[in-house]
Amino acid sequence: MRVRGLSALGKKACYSRDYRVHTLTVKTRAVKIDPANIDVASIREAADLIDGGALVAFPTETVYGIACRAKSDSLARLERLKGRPVQKRFTLHIAQPGDVDKYVPRVPLITRKLLRNAWPGPLTVVFELDESAIDQQRKRFERDVFENLYRGGSMGLRCPDHPVATRLLQQTLLPVVAPSANLGGERPALNGDQVLDSLSGRLEMLLDAGPSRYGVNSTVVKIGEKGLEILRQGAYSEETLRSLSRVTFLFVCTGNTCRSPMAEGMFKKYLAEKLRVNLDELDKIGYTVDSAGVIGSTGRPASSQAVVACAARGVDLLGHRNKGLSKELIEGSDYIFVMEPMHREAIVAMVPQVADRCFLLDDNLRIPDPIGHPQSFYDLCAEQIERAVKKRISELAI
Repeated sequence: MRVRGLSALGKKACYSRDYRVHTLTVKTRAVKIDPANIDVASIREAADLIDGGALVAFPTETVYGIACRAKSDSLARLERLKGRPVQKRFTLHIAQPGDVDKYVPRVPLITRKLLRNAWPGPLTVVFELDESAIDQQRKRFERDVFENLYRGGSMGLRCPDHPVATRLLQQTLLPVVAPSANLGGERPALNGDQVLDSLSGRLEMLLDAGPSRYGVNSTVVKIGEKGLEILRQGAYSEETLRSLSRVTFLFVCTGNTCRSPMAEGMFKKYLAEKLRVNLDELDKIGYTVDSAGVIGSTGRPASSQAVVACAARGVDLLGHRNKGLSKELIEGSDYIFVMEPMHREAIVAMVPQVADRCFLLDDNLRIPDPIGHPQSFYDLCAEQIERAVKKRISELAI
């Protein structure tokens, strides 16, 4: 078997003489590499080997890994080396967070927030894909690669935070999976010497960038309908991951006694219905829904007319007490929905950097203030808010 680009390496005796992918013994070439001054030629050489079917050990911020192309012949060899059953999957490694969209057509909202905060980093995320997503991906990859990546309807992805790993994954042409660099039952290698102690003669190449930063495996999580589930403890704690993945919605009006409380209550109701959970489970699975008013008053209940209008729609506002808008509340929100343009202007004046996540709730329509109007006006206001809330929720990737 010939590796793409191997002709450029033909003068290297170790490859022209000892590169034998399908044998149990190969000559492992160890290359010292400085993460602060990466040798591009060594990275290109390693990438060529991987694309040609070889196994290459490389550093990550957690432990050393074994890079392997996602094709059946190479994976069979990796499975024999690791002593793992065929049905146990290897994690796909990507060069940058945005590459997730190449492999997962629809990333849920909470997961997207987590990836934005935790990648690159010591986190592996298991994605579950439905049939429509799998059918969509079938068209993107050659059959052998597709069947190895999407077997079983789920896949684990990791985006390592190490300059050598990033450069290597950028250079490979084929998707790369990578388990830890050790034989089955042994501890993962934390430096190049440990890789060679365990795997010398079983890999074609080692990129040795010194000791790993964390020295522990990545945390493995899955995020489903019931929220975040830790599948393997690792560098990230569960508490940290829950904080990094929480999605907060904020609704803002003038006094926080009519429009924004109605919007908050209805949003909770329809979000819970979409997620098929109870209202009191929303916070537990990672969603916070809140409201506030720009005038800053606090402690007042929702207006009686708003209570009546929401009760007719199955939403209870009796426990609501108003609060004023704050810089902290704005900065901590992922989506901010306002009733009128003046509310958005007040928010952006306080925190300019949230301009791209602050919207009129009803697209470009103003939701008029019902204060001082009869119950019928409140009912019409509630109807407009309900329609707008349903549309916003339908747009969310949950």
